[in-house]
Amino acid sequence: MEVLQDVKTRVYKFGNKAADGNSKMKNLLGGKGANLAEMCNIGIPVPPGFTITTEVCTEYNLLGKDKVVSMIKPEIEEAIFNIESLMGSKFGDKDNPLLISVRSGARVSMPGMMDTVLNLGLNDDAVIGLANKTGNERFAWDSYRRFIQMYGGVVLGMKPEAKEDIDPFEEIMEHLKYKRRIKLDTEFTIQDLKDLVYDFKDAVKKRTGHDFPTDPWDQLWGAVIAVFNSWNGDRAMYYRRMHGYPADWGTAVNVQAMVYGNMGDNSGTGVCFTRDAGTGEDVFNGEYLINAQGEDVVAGTRTPQQITKLGSIRWAELAKVDEEDRVKNYPSLEELMPEIYKELDGYQEKLEKHYKDMQDMEFTIQDGKLWILQTRNGKRTGAAMVKIAMDMYKQGLITEKEAVLRIEPSKLDELLHPVFDAKALKEAHVIAQGLPASPGAATGQIVFFADEATKYKYTILARIETSPEDLEGMNIARGILTARGGMTSHAAVVARGMGKCCISGAGALKINYKTRTLKVDDKVYHEGDWISLNGSTGNIIEGKVATSEPELSGEFAEIMKLADKYATMQVRTNADTPNDAKIARNFGAQGIGLTRTEHMFFEVDRIKAMREMILSDTLIGRQHALEKLLPMQRSDFEGIFEAMQGLPVTVRLLDPPLHEFVPHQLETQRSLAEEMHITLEAVKIKVAELEEFNPMLGHRGCRLGITYPEITEMQARAVIEAALNLKERGIVAKPEIMIPLIGTLTEFESQEAVIRETANKVFEERNDTIEYSVGTMIEIPRAALIADKIAKYADFFSFGTNDLTQMAFGYSRDDASKFLPIYIEKGILKVDPFEVLDQEGIGQLVEMATERGRNTKPNLKVGICGEHGGDPSSVEFCYRTGLNYVSCSPYRVPIARLASAQAAIKATL
Repeated sequence: MEVLQDVKTRVYKFGNKAADGNSKMKNLLGGKGANLAEMCNIGIPVPPGFTITTEVCTEYNLLGKDKVVSMIKPEIEEAIFNIESLMGSKFGDKDNPLLISVRSGARVSMPGMMDTVLNLGLNDDAVIGLANKTGNERFAWDSYRRFIQMYGGVVLGMKPEAKEDIDPFEEIMEHLKYKRRIKLDTEFTIQDLKDLVYDFKDAVKKRTGHDFPTDPWDQLWGAVIAVFNSWNGDRAMYYRRMHGYPADWGTAVNVQAMVYGNMGDNSGTGVCFTRDAGTGEDVFNGEYLINAQGEDVVAGTRTPQQITKLGSIRWAELAKVDEEDRVKNYPSLEELMPEIYKELDGYQEKLEKHYKDMQDMEFTIQDGKLWILQTRNGKRTGAAMVKIAMDMYKQGLITEKEAVLRIEPSKLDELLHPVFDAKALKEAHVIAQGLPASPGAATGQIVFFADEATKYKYTILARIETSPEDLEGMNIARGILTARGGMTSHAAVVARGMGKCCISGAGALKINYKTRTLKVDDKVYHEGDWISLNGSTGNIIEGKVATSEPELSGEFAEIMKLADKYATMQVRTNADTPNDAKIARNFGAQGIGLTRTEHMFFEVDRIKAMREMILSDTLIGRQHALEKLLPMQRSDFEGIFEAMQGLPVTVRLLDPPLHEFVPHQLETQRSLAEEMHITLEAVKIKVAELEEFNPMLGHRGCRLGITYPEITEMQARAVIEAALNLKERGIVAKPEIMIPLIGTLTEFESQEAVIRETANKVFEERNDTIEYSVGTMIEIPRAALIADKIAKYADFFSFGTNDLTQMAFGYSRDDASKFLPIYIEKGILKVDPFEVLDQEGIGQLVEMATERGRNTKPNLKVGICGEHGGDPSSVEFCYRTGLNYVSCSPYRVPIARLASAQAAIKATL
């Protein structure tokens, strides 16, 4: 990328209800910086500061530290002076020190993925000045120990050396707590905090070989560079890959004056949401801690309290705390600080109305004064996303189109997975209760470390508390369980963003990493034991719990109805069985775009007949075997046509090479020889004959039908007879017979002739007819090039983009996993082309074939049936290209329906 040397402003200031930027500048200022500027502009009390733009991060990655520091130093010095003038303190001054926070801020929310440093500017002199200035020595030394701990971890690399170990600073603190017989950080004396500071600095010196930096400017540059580096840290890169965010976006750096929630019992910090991020319920909610700093709330080291009285009562019911104890020990902010709560409630209403979306806010109360530190569109579950969009539409906050566009198609996937069966839940043994941090149902075997989430097929990641380093394991695990933390902890926020079932703050759990055990009362659960999590109730259940299929109902059904109002491109499904067809139809499929007939041959009774056909050396022998398969195929088609009655069904003729149907294990070959009354050697010879060096390019698809036209004849007969049988029962079937893998016009003509001759023969036998069409799958680049010729005879095209991608890239899907992750990591490819359609290359073939085909036959029906048919960005491309439909797996039908609607709406904006 070219360095942006012509950019005049690299640092944007904000504070005192005025800012250089606004919310429309997220690409430049990052989401956090843009929203801080916007809040200043609309009168929200925000600590003053400045934002270093995302473009500087890009420049840093190209030019390195020294060049970038020299470029932005004058602007940074000016911006620091602006904060000093607004706050009445001075950065680096020992008597009246200005302390600052340094935070990341990408253009999209990436919670916990990058780094933050608080209380920057403290040293052995400034801590005394801060104590004298505030008259609060305990607060000053508490802030100093926090700064060393955070800066040590983020900038100096003070991380646990082994996964079983705890944070080195936490280890020092735990040792002191044990020695002093205390449990909470708030119980440390002033002398304890002083001892911790010196012990922390000793630990830094021993680990790094250098003294902890004392110059505030050195500290600032170290923190800024650490934030830039964190953009390319392992967890941030994994998060970007997971969500498809480009590496060249970069992160902004936000520097703000510190405000303190740890100045005593009249101070605090919290996180709040304008609506429930788990369910979407229209209730203000959140958590706070008295005498704490912001990271305490999300870190999970202390269990926070609820902001609203209603939330506190609900929490008490889950935690089995009686009302008297709740009011005394766990009061809500609404009850403890009613004036502060009223002010906060006013700001949350103002911000939601301003942004017209659910907001996730961070705040600090410093000695009775409320500051808003951040607002952003809140991460939410799929269910909450749908409910919030529909509620806001009904409340008049957003339009119909905005409601449809507000839904992230891929997050609908969360609503399309099985849930716990109600009857099974009644019989389940609940072993403990936690907070329902992220709804859903998860069953799996316990693992205690994120890097072991693949140890079993289904895993539940059990942690005392999670950290950003656990991201990959959290993504792999079926569910997440933590002993500490609240509804706004790292585990809760990240899990909701992933749509992952999560239970947090299950205080009854005693997790021991060294012994790899989870203890509840007297019962011990070991690694590998099965447990189940009900993320909707917070129940932790022993063993497995049965599940049931999801339903399209409530707000989910309403948003899909709205989507259908605007969608112009149809959505079909890929289905090989009547059951799959029924599921897809219930999810709104408008037909079947791909029925893979070979999947019908693998059942025990059918595979025998299939193998008999393959092993036969004569036409008569093959026809005899195919006669056995005919009624089975016909019955399958009848079931599928009935499930889709009145809707089109595209049936692909036999596609895979024959070697996939024959046994390769010696014992299975021996059994087959006995069943067919031939020698084992004969079976071995036939299997060897069928083996191919490259099955992808071998004897498959239409090549099979041309070599053995009796196969095509049997399948065509099964389709036509099934449709006629349904017609006799008053059910309309609309079969579309698809010839696979053609690369020449004569291949299509050869197979079409067999199909139509067979159909005519059946019509004559039955003295009846049905409408049917014959088309082809465009999956070989040559077919795309001669699409104008093929369209003279084909009734429809369906792009098989899986094989088209393989052919055009020269990548084998079976082997590409060896190098594609490296390609993506190194930026050679931005995404996996088998997951997201390559619009630049494969897309050209699709566009060209569609255009050429319709130049010959203007009303040519064109669709796509590769797995890309369920990918939202690929669906949008198909809409722009003018395809009639996309086809995808049954559980992705709602996703494609929504993506189709969004594409149509975007085209009108």
